[in-house]
Amino acid sequence: MTRVIETDVCILGSGISAAMVAERLSEESTAKITIIEAGNAIFNLDDRFKTRKRFLDYGENPWPNDHIPQQTGKGIQSRSMCVGGLGLHWGGTVPRFTPEDFRVKSLYGVGDDWPLDYADLDPFYQEAEERLGVAGTEGPEELDPRSKPYPMPPLPLSYNLEKLREWGEKSGIPYWPNPVSKNSERYRGRGACTRCDTCTICPTGAKYTPDLTYRELLDKGLIELHSRMLVRRLEVKPATGTTSGTTGQDIDYAVATDRDNPDEPVHIRAKTFVLACGYAWSTHLLLLSRNSRFPNGIANSSGNVGAYMTGHRSVNCFVEVPFALYPGIYEMDSLLSKRFQRPGPLDRYLRHDMRIWESSFGRQARLRNDDGELLLGEQALADWRERSTNGSARMRGYYDVLPGEDSRLTLDESTRNQQGDPMFRIDMRDNEASAQLRGYSEDKIKATFEEIVGAGGGKILSVRESPYQDHPGGGCRMGDDPATSVVDRFGRAHDHENLWVVGAPTIVTGGCNNGTLTFCALSLRSAAKLANELPKRNAVTHAVPNAAEAA
Repeated sequence: MTRVIETDVCILGSGISAAMVAERLSEESTAKITIIEAGNAIFNLDDRFKTRKRFLDYGENPWPNDHIPQQTGKGIQSRSMCVGGLGLHWGGTVPRFTPEDFRVKSLYGVGDDWPLDYADLDPFYQEAEERLGVAGTEGPEELDPRSKPYPMPPLPLSYNLEKLREWGEKSGIPYWPNPVSKNSERYRGRGACTRCDTCTICPTGAKYTPDLTYRELLDKGLIELHSRMLVRRLEVKPATGTTSGTTGQDIDYAVATDRDNPDEPVHIRAKTFVLACGYAWSTHLLLLSRNSRFPNGIANSSGNVGAYMTGHRSVNCFVEVPFALYPGIYEMDSLLSKRFQRPGPLDRYLRHDMRIWESSFGRQARLRNDDGELLLGEQALADWRERSTNGSARMRGYYDVLPGEDSRLTLDESTRNQQGDPMFRIDMRDNEASAQLRGYSEDKIKATFEEIVGAGGGKILSVRESPYQDHPGGGCRMGDDPATSVVDRFGRAHDHENLWVVGAPTIVTGGCNNGTLTFCALSLRSAAKLANELPKRNAVTHAVPNAAEAA
């Protein structure tokens, strides 16, 4: 006997992008909204202080139940799969992209332009900041454009970061605090951040996590949530059937396995399906939904499902600075500059951000000195004391990496989950222009490190290039041309009228900094478009309280 779940809007996945869509739609529409999550429902805010203590005392994993055994892929950066997703233990850093990120082809003659620009996304960036609760300082207008202030003032800089900002700006490079989704004052019923420095397991709820949104929506009866429900494929209506879509290829239902009752098949029927499973699992599900009509997977007439996987690389530098620093207060905080993200005309393409943190690198005792001589006993202690008089800092530059068409997520028939479905592998590859620029990019960033240290004083201790691409996305690239993209500029699949993909999979390029806020803004833009097609609530538009109202 098949169990049937019926709804108006079915959101697959329950990470941060799904939370944005669910909240926005529930405010504007009376449509029934159902969220399907393969992992566990982790609503444990009341336990997090105790969990944090065991994490500090014993090094225990504070999130032991946030993944599914065997449900993983080669090349994935996180196996987190639960209500809230990676947003349960993310760092909460939320800078915006800059206008150049959306126009690299037009401005620099490399890569591809997005089908939208910064002005299109600006109001949704603002809305995302208000929904998450972002504390920030506006950077110089020419480097950090925005139409409205942050919802909350910034968290206070530590003594160490005040000293490091003064040190870093001797080079003429301006720095300001990285914006964070952590309350600097009471906001939306959540308390202010105490800067206890365990952001991966925030004990108070001051850092935004998606479970907070789902808990509120469930308490108000605005959504239905099914956890431990693994969707294995999407089925398209028969070619001869009556469809409401313009393409005649609407999604009919999702086939799922209830992990608590695996012998009972589950079909999820909806008028609209929204894939919000993140950059890997949304793409994977489309490929997994292959059949005789769609042998390469659904939404894939262009052949680009899984293509143009993207992110950015970084170069890291550890520095001894010529003054004392005192660790212990909010060491996860950082300074940001977008000077090199908005470089103006370029002879060769390179765009990157620049960050400064406090670091413990070089503070530990060592067995050998700079000349390689062995240090034992009192010699080791004296060396450690001498080196501890100065502080150490970390600098990093994330640089834009342009993806090639063959930078792909593909099905891996050799690796299967408990249900027998093939998992995936991700192979990140630069396009030809980016590949040729890699050495140049890393050398230029290293030269900037040397310039900063030369101006401020100190000594470079170590420089490391990252081999992998951080803050990944892509696989369901947006575009106006169905022949070269998977979804349109709002996230609707070109091939299926009632199928939407939101957030990270839709991005064209990975930019120069954390992508989460951009994923949220894109998801809200999709939700705003979709809401126009759903039955309206009597109340008008969405209403996110500002900091004063929320207090």
